[in-house]
Amino acid sequence: MLSETSRYKVKDIGLAPEGRLKIEWAQTHMPVMAALTERFAKEQPLKGHKIAGCLHVTKETAILIKALIAAGADLSWSGCNPLSTQDDVAAALAADGVSIYAWRGLSVDEFYWAIEKTIEFGPNLSLDDGADLIFTLHNKHPEYCKKMLGGTEETTTGVHRLRAMARANALRYPIIAVNDAETKWDFDNVYGTGQSSIDGIIRSTSVLLAGKTFVIAGYGHCGRGLAMRASGMGCNVIVTEIDPIPALKARLDGFRVMPMDKAALEGDIFITATGMKDVIVGRHFEAMKDGAIVCNTGHYDCELKIDDLEQIKRSKREIRPNTEEYVLPNGRRILVLAQGRLVNLAGAEGHPSEVMDMSFANQFLSMIRLAKEGHTMEHTVYDIPEAQDQEIAALKLATMGSALDVLTPEQIKYRDDYAAGT
Repeated sequence: MLSETSRYKVKDIGLAPEGRLKIEWAQTHMPVMAALTERFAKEQPLKGHKIAGCLHVTKETAILIKALIAAGADLSWSGCNPLSTQDDVAAALAADGVSIYAWRGLSVDEFYWAIEKTIEFGPNLSLDDGADLIFTLHNKHPEYCKKMLGGTEETTTGVHRLRAMARANALRYPIIAVNDAETKWDFDNVYGTGQSSIDGIIRSTSVLLAGKTFVIAGYGHCGRGLAMRASGMGCNVIVTEIDPIPALKARLDGFRVMPMDKAALEGDIFITATGMKDVIVGRHFEAMKDGAIVCNTGHYDCELKIDDLEQIKRSKREIRPNTEEYVLPNGRRILVLAQGRLVNLAGAEGHPSEVMDMSFANQFLSMIRLAKEGHTMEHTVYDIPEAQDQEIAALKLATMGSALDVLTPEQIKYRDDYAAGT
């Protein structure tokens, strides 16, 4: 039975005390967000603005939500993945007065119902991870788009789709690509995804990684982070790619590179990180070893073609939480984690707080920028300004007790002197 009022719908409002403890833990590990919250609580740059959010409901997201409210915003929130909501955190937010519609185990219909509830709120800013909120506004409520000052997008898959919309002149309000900030993709995607996805695999299976052959589909920032962590834990890493440049990077980083058709014969653990559908399909499942573990860390669950596995299975059962065992006609077992959804969030707690400190600082500052400048911006996808990246990196370094050298006036002059030679 779900806990529900006109203002929220969560799994169980009685979980709020547990959620508050998680949020408190995150708060102590997110000093950049703490500094920005203190600063903008005084300035109130978001006063009078309404934000609709569609982003994983985790303890780190709660820190972002509280920062936005402290800066003056009114908001309404939904989860951006059916299995990623931390129910105790959602309960804590609801109990503290946040309008939120999120619980773990949403059906597809419930997922979009929750998004619709945040739109009913009448926002003029959107904050998204995967762009489902933005797509819903464009496809079902184009009249609301006229009121939107702008929005942000957190993840690679969403940014790719929104850039395609912009190229087709189909975007109806400006979007800031938070994902493309260097303090996001080079830290969140690499260190966050690498660690949290391994965490999800271990929590779901409790298997030893050392000595396993670990197949990673895609060698972008997420795939690179996964390869670093898996290799560090003693795995033999294989990478599959469609692009020769990241494939070459993987090879020179010391990993084997081959097509999935060949890797399927060798892998013990498979993880997809591509943003593309049908990366692992029926013929791959049929070729895998007995007991092969298969999972995904891309935003959408389409990278593993589970329908193919359903069609060829002899039987299926949940053998552990977040682990389903498919038995094929030949008797081999395939273990699918988290129903093919984000294994780091469905099987674990998502990225560490220290990493999300920078990603959510970018979200927070981008919301403030859109509130001030959105009415003057074109309907396209904007990058994070370099100055913002530098500010967040400097803040993070300072909280870690690190300092930088500073160029002397003579060095600055030398740097800018194009006439200087040998």
